Amino acid sequence: MRKLNLIITVLLFALSARGQDKAKESYAFSLEQAIAHALEHNYAAINANRDIDAAKQKKWETTASGLPQINAGVDYQNNFELQKSIVPAEFFGGAPGQFIEVAFGTKHTMNTHATLSQLIFDGSYIVALQASKTYLQYYQNAKQRSNTEIREMVTNAYGNVLLAEESIAVLQKNKSILTKTLNDTQETFKNGLIEEENVEQLQITLASVNSNLNNTTRLRDIAYNMLKIALGIDINDELQLTDKLDSLTVSNLDLALTGTEFNVNNNIDYLIAKNFTEQRQLEYKLQRSKALPTLSANVNFGYNAFNDQFGFFQKDQKWLNYSNLGVSLNVPIFSSFARSARTQQAKIAYEQSMTQLTEAEQQLKLQYERAKSEYEFSVEEFNTSKSNLNLAERIENKQQIKFTEGLSSSFDFSEAQRQLYTAQQNYLQSMVDVINKKAALEKITNNKK
Repeated sequence: MRKLNLIITVLLFALSARGQDKAKESYAFSLEQAIAHALEHNYAAINANRDIDAAKQKKWETTASGLPQINAGVDYQNNFELQKSIVPAEFFGGAPGQFIEVAFGTKHTMNTHATLSQLIFDGSYIVALQASKTYLQYYQNAKQRSNTEIREMVTNAYGNVLLAEESIAVLQKNKSILTKTLNDTQETFKNGLIEEENVEQLQITLASVNSNLNNTTRLRDIAYNMLKIALGIDINDELQLTDKLDSLTVSNLDLALTGTEFNVNNNIDYLIAKNFTEQRQLEYKLQRSKALPTLSANVNFGYNAFNDQFGFFQKDQKWLNYSNLGVSLNVPIFSSFARSARTQQAKIAYEQSMTQLTEAEQQLKLQYERAKSEYEFSVEEFNTSKSNLNLAERIENKQQIKFTEGLSSSFDFSEAQRQLYTAQQNYLQSMVDVINKKAALEKITNNKK
């Protein structure tokens, strides 16, 4: 029993120590700091870098296929039953017309050899070298697109967290004011100066505020976790945001961005579409290159050894060397037009990609106009909602005074409160929309500032 208790104690200690190995990390980021961290640690960004590394290795693999190749080998054969042939017996002093069985060769045979080969000319190899550069460029472009998507994703997630934080602060303030008003109204009701309906109306409004507050608090936790995933950090780590929603919104009010001319060549999606067109063009060149001859050369070196006993590693074993030089020329002459058909298919695919590139250009111009319009609208909505919020606050304040003095009904006061709460949420949402719509516009224009 004492031994069992000791084992349990050791196991518990080990598990406790293991749990302490992964301590919580603490982070504090502004929006730009969060974006910089995500560009390095986001899971998609990490794999995008690996794709580039793999593409570089693929490029070298293609290059190496046209460089000298050396292969060596050892072949061993055990002829446990030698093949026999029939020869005239008179060759060995026998009677004419008779035949005897003769076994040629030795029981053990070993061959060591090395081959040096070199491609001299192959049109498809030249095209493959060009394709490997395009292949690498594709993943470099894909990495850039991943960066723009991460930048937009982090911006949206960062804004959602700030929206949740500000919403909670506003709701808590509303709750505090509403609770005080409700308490005062209940005292007035107890004194018989107002009807019970006034109290009940405020209780309904307070219950609604409490429900929204609880829901927003839960959404804040989800928003934080989504941002942590975008940043590439553990969801159990501590995260603090140093930017404020209002200051971040002001810094994103830049209508000069919509006045610049859109250059489709700066858009990463267009560059990827262009890269796709280059790939189709190279496939067309590849099919055409297959009509050209190919030329290669090789040099072979080797040694043979024969023995009836396995003694190849003895000093007196005799090895017979050989060497040769070979050149191979292959000239395509006629393929019953199969090669021509493949070439025409590749040409059609290339022409289709050119049409798709033109379509992508037009689609991107349309997306730019839409993103610019949405950003301009978000700025207008921000200014409008800010003005509406000021009006709603004044109206609610006047209605509260009237309600307290008995000059206004509970219905009018509750309507003013609902109008104020809606104006508050619209104002907060308009700030987030300014940030997000600008991020979307920057993504299309590839403008990082």
